[in-house]
Parts: sequence; C-alpha cells; structure tokens
Amino acid sequence: MNQQFEQELQSSWQERQEYAEMMLPLIGKLYRNHAVEITVYGRPLLNASAIDVIKAHRSVRLHEGVKLRLRESWPILEALSKMKLAPAQIDIGKLAFDFHYGSAVDKTDHVAYLKNALSDVLDLDDSQQPQDVVLYGFGRIGRLLARLMIERQGQSNKLRLRAIVVRGGKEGDLEKRASLLRRDSVHGPFNGSITVDEERKAIKANGSYIQVIYANSPDEIDYTTYGIKDAIVIDNTGMWRDRDGLGLHLKAKGTSKAILTAPGKGDIKNIVHGVNHGDIKPEDTILSAASCTTNAITPVLKALDEQYGIVSGHVETVHSYTNDQNLIDNYHKAERRGRSAPLNMVITETGAAKAVAKAYPQLAGKLTGNAIRVPTPNVSLAILNLNLSKTTDKVSVNEFLRDTALFSDLQHQIDYTASKEIVSTDLVGSRAASVVDSQATIVADSRVTLYVWYDNEFGYSCQVMRVVRDMAGINFPTLPR
Repeated sequence: MNQQFEQELQSSWQERQEYAEMMLPLIGKLYRNHAVEITVYGRPLLNASAIDVIKAHRSVRLHEGVKLRLRESWPILEALSKMKLAPAQIDIGKLAFDFHYGSAVDKTDHVAYLKNALSDVLDLDDSQQPQDVVLYGFGRIGRLLARLMIERQGQSNKLRLRAIVVRGGKEGDLEKRASLLRRDSVHGPFNGSITVDEERKAIKANGSYIQVIYANSPDEIDYTTYGIKDAIVIDNTGMWRDRDGLGLHLKAKGTSKAILTAPGKGDIKNIVHGVNHGDIKPEDTILSAASCTTNAITPVLKALDEQYGIVSGHVETVHSYTNDQNLIDNYHKAERRGRSAPLNMVITETGAAKAVAKAYPQLAGKLTGNAIRVPTPNVSLAILNLNLSKTTDKVSVNEFLRDTALFSDLQHQIDYTASKEIVSTDLVGSRAASVVDSQATIVADSRVTLYVWYDNEFGYSCQVMRVVRDMAGINFPTLPR
C-alpha cells in the first residue's frame, strides 16, 4: 500500500466523519423542534453517534448496489432543517438516493424536490397533544419501554412517561429500580443520566420526571394526585390478561386506556402493528400487543401469503429462556420448564402459530407450532416451514422480502440481512419485529423454509410503542412513501 493511497483513504474517512458530525446537531434539532425523526434506509439516527451515521450510509450499498455518500445526503438534511414540518419519520437515505439516482428531474434543486416528496407534512401545524403514559410493572419489557420513551424526551415528545407502578417500597427499593434502568446485562448501559429523588419517590432521567408509585392493585391508585390525566397504562406484569382484570386499570382515577404486553384472552383485540393495527378504534379502551413471537412471524407470513399464498405450514421457534423458567432444576407447573434454563434446551409449547390468526385471520387453521427454549438470554429465531400455492425460487423470495423490508407498509416490522456471518448477539437492539436471514432461505418448488431472527425483548418493545401511539391517536407518517 503506497503513501498516496493511504492519504486518500484517510482523507475519505475524515470527510465522512466531518459530514456525520455536522449532521448530528440538525438531527437532534429536527426532533426537538418538530418531532421529525431522521432515518437512513430504516436505520434510526436519533441519539446516534457519528460512527452510527457512517455505518447507516454504508448499508445502502447492500440494498441498492450503489454507494450513498454522506456529502450526497447532507444537502437533503440541511434543507429539511430549514423547513416547517409536521411530526414524521423521514428517511434522508431514500430521499438522497432517489434525488441523485432516481426520479428527480433537476439534480441541483434539493428544495423543490423535497417540497414535492414531503408535501404531506410541509407547512402544517403540529396539533397533536402529548399523551401521559404509565408503566404498570418494571421488569424486562417495562424497563425497555422506559428507555424507548426517555430517548425521545423533549418538548416535541408525544408520549410522556409520567409514572411507573411497582410492588414493594422497602428501603433501598427506589435506588435498585433506578440501577436496573441504568445498567442492563443484555442491552448495555442507559444512554444518559439517571438520578433518584428519594424524598418525592421519583426517578429523573434525561429531563424526564418519573413518579414511582407503590401499589398492590391497579384500582387503588389515584394518578390525578400526581398531575397525571387520561393516561394510557401499559401493563407489563402479565398478571391480568382478560377484560375484567385489565379493567381494574380503568377504575383508577387519571386513566383512560390500558394495553397488555402479552396475548389477551377473551374478546380483547390482539394487535400486531403493521398487520391489524387498523383495527384499533378510538373507542377501544383495552388492547393487547400479542406476544413477541406473534409479532415476529405474522408480518412475514402476511407478506408471503399476499404474494404467494400459504397453503399450510409449521412454525418452530428457538427462543431464549425467560424469567418463567428456573435457573436450576426446581418445581414448575409446566412440563420440562422446571429444568435448568441456562443448562438445557427445553422443548415446550407455543401458542404463537394459532395466535397469528387473531391478527391475520386468512391463516386460521393453516399453521402448527412448537418451541425450543435455549440457553441464551435474548434474541430468538423462528423457522417457518411453508407450503405455498405457487412455485418460486430462493432469489425471488429473498428479493421480495428485501423490497418488503425497504419499501412496503411493513418496513418497520420486517428487516433483512444478507450477511453470511450474522449470529444471535448481532441482533440485540434490533428495532424491527423480525429480521429475515436471507442466506439461510431454502426453496424447493412451492416449499419454502425461512429463518427469521427477532429480539424478543427490544424489537417487541418497539412494536408495543407503535400500538401505544395508535391508541393515543398519534400519527407519524413515514416518508418518502
């Protein structure tokens, strides 16, 4: 490697760093001032580092076969920062690629192009009011939901975490709760500052004031005494799954709606965002966000069924162990689950295959399912063995799923990887409900086997927040369409 080549390489890297560093303040201001979230081919850049911005741009080549340079997307972002925009998620990667390599007639006028592409949110007033949110329970999902709401803290934040409700109240409890939010063995340290207000029984995180309420039953709480009004309560305890039990939340003063982070029973709507979120009505007061596995597989199954038709299939989930299992062999009411979770693969049942039909009735009676719990703490894998009504091939299926992940209405639910080296820990923190592993796809005529990864904690929590936004009537369009 000669000296000139090294200098060119260093110069190119420095240019990318400088553009990324210029982008970060604009990305932050667009969210704080307009509730506009910036992405690059679906990768969120809110609270990202300069390296994150560079890596997001590098990923474009994997999808388009052409490099997208930061100096090409910078003028797009700069122009956006000077516009009056309503809340939205705007993909500057797709806009820049289309401008430079796609539909733009005039390749010099960024502003005219953007005015046309973003007409849905241009020069509109933000009339959406903030929504109070309460977390009932503060376990694995509860703490991740807290992180997701706190990371969007600011004047433009529409979902405001006002309180968490837990049992206990013993000495040192508050600091322990805060410590579990600060540090996570799987998801890493909290991105920000957390302090404890012992006198007021509250946690302060990145400017958010979160009241900690100790209670044994949902209906004994008066949220209005803490200034909380018409709150959506997210029940992540799993203690109540039917309408009567979850209805206890609505008997508390200061609440208006409740959502369960587990499959609901009876006539409760089980919502998989991206699939049947259109079923959410303003008058719905109790909803379920279904399970992590149902959220992972239903969007992929829906896409394949609409494109190829699914005749029948079997879903096998390779699922990380959960708190429901034992660390060491001990009594458990369920078969096999009493055996040590960190030491064994455990065959168990899953209702996810049947639950798909609650969100997507077209597959009712067509799927069977089973599960294997494995000794990993997070990230699971669904293996979809499907019989289609059409013959196809691996390339066609993968291209269809790649395009679905990038450009369809399911782009927030389905992600796609072409990596030959990806393993489960690489998917920790994935915000999509599932990630299609294209290298593992098997197709033989009308028989297809797909391997679909999912972060059963964080990816699922992102799905829950999408349902909560819809419950609150908060509409953030994704642009370009």
